[in-house]
Amino acid sequence: MAKSKERNKALELRQRGKSIKEIAKKLKVSKSTVSLWCRDIELSPEQIQRLQERMVSRNYMGRLKGARIQYKRRIKRTKHFKRQGLNRLGKLSDRDFLIAGAALYWGEGSKKEKQGVRISNSDPEIIKFMLRWFKKVWDVHNDHINLSVTINKIHENRVKEVEEYWSEITKIPKEQFYKTILIKAKNKKNYKNFPTHYGTLTIKIRKSTNLHRQVIGMVEGLAQRIKRVDKPGSRVASKVVS
Repeated sequence: MAKSKERNKALELRQRGKSIKEIAKKLKVSKSTVSLWCRDIELSPEQIQRLQERMVSRNYMGRLKGARIQYKRRIKRTKHFKRQGLNRLGKLSDRDFLIAGAALYWGEGSKKEKQGVRISNSDPEIIKFMLRWFKKVWDVHNDHINLSVTINKIHENRVKEVEEYWSEITKIPKEQFYKTILIKAKNKKNYKNFPTHYGTLTIKIRKSTNLHRQVIGMVEGLAQRIKRVDKPGSRVASKVVS
């Protein structure tokens, strides 16, 4: 008798356009049972369309929920590794600061003596760090520094804005900027970050031949020290691995 009531209720719900899953959940029976009970009921085109729309909506909401869960997990992992990195670094000494600047110059700075001391980067934090490095380690003053912006020609109408941005970042007046270099665009692609793209900034130290020799000497010394770390059995290498 109970099964008969459930079957009749299932038929009624199906005729009203409810899905097999919804009916099974409401009556607390298996979907296969509901499907068997309702196999002879034909839904109207409107009912079928509503079920399809609801299925698409549920799938979308399910994907959205899954994406949110993944996003929260990714943020949590990122914060964890950031804390781990900070703890591993510990407090930086003046020597650490010196080495960090030498390593950055090794990767991004000019190596040719005739070019003098210059370094280019698009990251404002790296630019600010290197300015501090030049001032703190080598006693370079602002009035010995010139700056130069390189940016795609498609940003030609933003040159003033871009120069003002870098002037604010570096605290160096625009009078000490060379003329901005515009690179010819290779395509007409529209970039999402167009309004927030500020090109690459080059820091140039005037009359820096001797300074360049000192900086390059430090870079070469760093390279030699690093080779020792790579040697098997090195105490430094063992500490890095551990």
